[in-house]
Amino acid sequence: MTLKECKKEEKADREFQKKFKFEGSISVLTQMMVDPAATEKKGGGKNLPLRRGEILDVIQFTNREQILCRNSQRRYGYVPRAVMLHL
Repeated sequence: MTLKECKKEEKADREFQKKFKFEGSISVLTQMMVDPAATEKKGGGKNLPLRRGEILDVIQFTNREQILCRNSQRRYGYVPRAVMLHL
């Protein structure tokens, strides 16, 4: 990874912590997959855009309805638990 890519990732992580009021280090708890039968959704606000079959990193189990996740493009957002499957 180049220095430019590293700085870009650090900036994205800082923006995430500010936007979601997340304190502490960002660590991946587990990985989950978006249900292939789920409808694809555009993200908006604090919600992450969903693609069928996409594997997401779980950052935090926020409540019974939503999970805070990160996708492969290092974008963060909330995802409904109903569309997530364990790997």
